[in-house]
Amino acid sequence: MSEPVNIRELNDLVAAKSDFIRLIQQGMDQAIVGQKHLVDSLLIALLSDGHVLLEGVPGLAKTLAIKTLAQVIDAKYSRIQFTPDLLPADVVGTMVYSVKNEQFQVKKGPVFANFVLADEINRAPAKVQSSLLEAMQERQVTIGDTTFRLNDPFLVMATQNPIEQEGTYPLPEAQVDRFLLKVVIGYPTKEDEKLIIRQNIAPQRNEIRPLLKPEEIIEAQRVCGKIYIDEKIERYIVDIVFATRFPSDYGLNDLTSIISFGASPRASISLAKAARSYAFLRGRGYVVPEDVRAVAHDVLRHRIGLTYEAEANNITADDIVSEILDKVEVP
Repeated sequence: MSEPVNIRELNDLVAAKSDFIRLIQQGMDQAIVGQKHLVDSLLIALLSDGHVLLEGVPGLAKTLAIKTLAQVIDAKYSRIQFTPDLLPADVVGTMVYSVKNEQFQVKKGPVFANFVLADEINRAPAKVQSSLLEAMQERQVTIGDTTFRLNDPFLVMATQNPIEQEGTYPLPEAQVDRFLLKVVIGYPTKEDEKLIIRQNIAPQRNEIRPLLKPEEIIEAQRVCGKIYIDEKIERYIVDIVFATRFPSDYGLNDLTSIISFGASPRASISLAKAARSYAFLRGRGYVVPEDVRAVAHDVLRHRIGLTYEAEANNITADDIVSEILDKVEVP
């Protein structure tokens, strides 16, 4: 079968399977004002079967966003408030002795849900963070002698507050790498904030009704896995990632002294997956360079290490990604 025919069929398949995206966006709009990038990022992570690390000041509807998404999809939602005294068993579950049955029984933790909100993940010690991140990576949890498969679809949205650093435990770079996206969200516009006020002081709030089933998301994930990525796009993704490791090879000599380490191979995989999902949101069965560029900052900003020189000059990972995107040749 020739390539144009394949792409035409993929376009038709994506068009047939992506109708629910409009339903989700309409459902989210009932509760979330503005924050389109946050909603799109959650959808990209969900379609890519990945997870999101969200950074933003309090009150930006982070919790409301994932809770509303779970309600729209009619999926199980759980929230874990990370605190310094939290234990791994509080996340994944533990064995509890039953006096009635005179034996230990498994008590599953809140990680057994479709959508898990890990609120202020940097407030808990490394051991607790690792228990969640291991569940994210392995998609399974072992309690006692029994291994349990986690639910499908499975999305973890972890939040961290950038303005309070006292009493926090920063996520190690190797563990942050397990998040498909790191999304930084800012304040709403004046018009959006006026709508937020009206919505929250209204005598009646909009009731969020389920609009689709988790099975439809699983099917959409399969379709995303079929979206065509040309070899030129693959080469473009690899060039972007390699430019974070060997900037001088791409004429970016000024970045050599400000990058301490570049993005891992997981970044290349994540960039390809996220670009596919972005194309799916746009109703296309193939990836174009603009899809890669649209998700590059969210995929790479937490995977690039900065030197002291970069921090002293207030150079961020976003600045580095922007410079790389401007320099690397677009196919």
